[in-house]
Amino acid sequence: MSFALAIIGLAVLVLAHETGHFFVALATRMRPRRFYVGFPPALVKTTRKGIEYGIGAIPLGGYVKIPGMFRPGKRDPETFFRAAAEEDESLKEPVDALGNALEQGDLEGAKKDLEPLRQSLASASLSPSAARFAGRGLEELDDALAPDAYWRQATWKRLVVIGAGPVTNILVAIVIFALLYTLNLYRLGFQVAATKSGATTTHVEKVLANSPAKRSGLRSGDVVLTVNGQKVSGSTLTKRIGGSGGHPITLTARRNGKILQLRAVKPMNEAESLPTAVVSSVRLTGRIIDQIVVKGIGRLFVGKGGSQVSGPIGIVQSSSDAYRHGVSDYLFVIGLISLSLGVLNLLPLLPLDGGHIAFSLIEGARGRSVSREIYERVSVVGIALVALLFVLGLTNDIGRIG
Repeated sequence: MSFALAIIGLAVLVLAHETGHFFVALATRMRPRRFYVGFPPALVKTTRKGIEYGIGAIPLGGYVKIPGMFRPGKRDPETFFRAAAEEDESLKEPVDALGNALEQGDLEGAKKDLEPLRQSLASASLSPSAARFAGRGLEELDDALAPDAYWRQATWKRLVVIGAGPVTNILVAIVIFALLYTLNLYRLGFQVAATKSGATTTHVEKVLANSPAKRSGLRSGDVVLTVNGQKVSGSTLTKRIGGSGGHPITLTARRNGKILQLRAVKPMNEAESLPTAVVSSVRLTGRIIDQIVVKGIGRLFVGKGGSQVSGPIGIVQSSSDAYRHGVSDYLFVIGLISLSLGVLNLLPLLPLDGGHIAFSLIEGARGRSVSREIYERVSVVGIALVALLFVLGLTNDIGRIG
């Protein structure tokens, strides 16, 4: 159950990211061509107002197709239609005409040349793979030559559409943290130590001044054994205290080999009003972003912190463990993951959103678009770095499981 909720939580965060792109693209009249819950191929799909909605066979996250991400170039016809032209020579002339128009930068001419090619492809005898790739080429060039193509839009529109995904993840985190600040969260005011793997223990590391824990007689170095007579572990201690409903709590602790029953105390309620909770949430988000960027990503670039990187397995494991501690802990971890997704996607690396933001700014400054070939070459570097992080995270996950 906890693993299922962890996977669902991660999938919802990815879907929220894509939903941000989708609605902002609609608002800026950059009509998306597809919106899927899950990833294609489609199990079920329907088309409404020119947008294909579907449920994908891969049940993780979502998928949005924004039209014309790249300016069409002279190599596109050869890339998409070369195999088809080799199988049917009648296609060579319309493919060459389209390529010539794109080479000369005649986009209107290219749009006109696309129709004869479409008709020739419809009557050509092609293998399934060549036909499928040619069909994809027609779709890509149709979108790239359309007036609502992404590459043709003003720089500010491109920035808000691409930035909408990461910003949505960051906003989701802020909402989750604000919600947690408004909940009735009962605490005694002490901190416990953690193991090397990050698991919590019942070993008291710090007791806050003027806290209920201090008044109960709890000290740093104590090991909490029971809460109101019930044995606790690192995974249940916080849950027992948080679920007290504000009623008095009695702890039993071990100190220097002796078992002590401490004084009964009423836990403190840390709930805040909504406006205060929002302010606290924004501040917390800022501190966490600083931890992610400066002490997380920054340490990676100087060869440190690699052991802290987690992959999908580690993310699901962390969410699952947090759920066992309680709903509030689960929501907090989901908020952390959402914030991490938002921040990491803003890295200036293609094909991440941050890479597209960087290229949009470069194209806006130089006054003309970068070709698909340039995007693809730069993306190779970004994909390699992202893959390296993925492998590093997966290796760490497997090592932690071991």
